[in-house]
Amino acid sequence: MASPMRAFSDLWDAARARRAAAGGSVTLLRVQAETGVPVATLSDWRSGHHLPRDADRFLEVVRLLCHWAELPPPNVREWIQLVETTNGTRASRVSSNATDTPLWTTSMVGLGERLSMGFAAAHVEVDALCLTGQSLALAAARPLQDIHARRILPKQVSVRVLVPSRATALAYPVSVEADPAIDDLLHRRWLVQRNSHAQSLRTAMLSLRSSHGIDVDVLFRAVPFTPVMELYLINNSEALFSYCMAVRRAEEIEAQPQEFIDVMTELSLQRRFASDETDSADRTFVEQSHLWFNAIWETVATDVVLQ
Repeated sequence: MASPMRAFSDLWDAARARRAAAGGSVTLLRVQAETGVPVATLSDWRSGHHLPRDADRFLEVVRLLCHWAELPPPNVREWIQLVETTNGTRASRVSSNATDTPLWTTSMVGLGERLSMGFAAAHVEVDALCLTGQSLALAAARPLQDIHARRILPKQVSVRVLVPSRATALAYPVSVEADPAIDDLLHRRWLVQRNSHAQSLRTAMLSLRSSHGIDVDVLFRAVPFTPVMELYLINNSEALFSYCMAVRRAEEIEAQPQEFIDVMTELSLQRRFASDETDSADRTFVEQSHLWFNAIWETVATDVVLQ
């Protein structure tokens, strides 16, 4: 299972990026002012030097970072058990609702780790179904860093990504009041996000041709439906699955406060299925997921224009 402090660090980065985009910042001093957690403790958590001993104070910081990152409220049980799995002890003042049921990895952490391992192969294949491609673009930074550091060097990389068509009447993001004017603004904003993440991913991947002589192919196709889950298939041997969790959000749109329904996938729980597992259900899921993806790619998916 992924390190809880890696998840915490990724959440911090997500909050910092979101605040920076809004003209703000995330600093140790500001988090201390909001939560009362000392800067030294925050620094240790941020760097991963020490695991949190006080679950309540740790979760208070996690809640704040989720708020700043515009993510759904944290799953308390998930974060507590991530810590417990690592240090082998019960975190202090654990919620009475916590159980010993194994939890899935947060998608923000799991996808990056599995891509890093997948890119260690000579021939890399990644297929993805996404709403905007944000998680994939962020996670791809990890194997790209490994390649530039010459820790890994694949010979060939093939990436195929399915995203909703611009003509699709999306189930989200949409206004709570079903206002056509606001829905149009939300749709156009989603389209900008989809295109920017796709272009960023494609540019970063294709740069490997000139920098490292890697044979790279990055393709996008559009589907006429709203994904209710995100699916990532790596090297025909594993599948990563997570639901798109619908949430209500309040935000200013054209200087007017609006409430709308959106999804946040960055901290959704993600399940890994591997074809090399002894569990035949895992192998079947990987096989069926590949069959499904190829069928969609070759039938209902259409060419996409990223502009």
